[in-house]
Amino acid sequence: MSRYTAYATGNSDGSPRILVFAGSTRADSLNRKLARATAEALQRTGLQTTLADLRDYPMPIYDGDLELAEGLPPHAKAFKELLRSHDAFVIASPEYNGSFPALVKNAIDWASRPEPGEKHLATFRGKTAALLSASPGPGGGQRGLRHLRELLEMIGVTVLSTQVTVPRAIEAFDSDGRLVRTADIDAVSRLASDVGQALTAPAAAA
Repeated sequence: MSRYTAYATGNSDGSPRILVFAGSTRADSLNRKLARATAEALQRTGLQTTLADLRDYPMPIYDGDLELAEGLPPHAKAFKELLRSHDAFVIASPEYNGSFPALVKNAIDWASRPEPGEKHLATFRGKTAALLSASPGPGGGQRGLRHLRELLEMIGVTVLSTQVTVPRAIEAFDSDGRLVRTADIDAVSRLASDVGQALTAPAAAA
């Protein structure tokens, strides 16, 4: 799988929108495959879903002097607007040295920066997130998800308790990048269902 195809459905009826992306830009990334599988599972439940690729949003490492001189870089601004226009984020993040990648942290750092007239962390506060990870090792990337969960909760995001870890993920996908193990497929389906319930429950309660 060389590149993702980003796709989205409309939002004319006001129903919640979900943004899915992977914390990796590697062409054959296990987590990019997992992100695509999750986006497809969300769409099958009828949820309005956008699959994004961080390779389409290259950003410099956060630099306060650059921000002061030029404002948000164009790709950071575009990714921030993508986040802002969705109600929930589903992130498939690798584990690098026991934590999540700098790629994800940098994207969040830029998107968290307030622009003139904008409240602090307005892009994130009140949003919902769900987390997944695929790893070649036996832990499935769960250590990295713990750190990512802490960061998201700190900036005002509600992170679902449901999360998916795919251990020994080299064996988890076929040649087309699709999940093959029943347990992994079921786990992703459950997460998609839980995301839908979390986003529709407040409306139903109202």
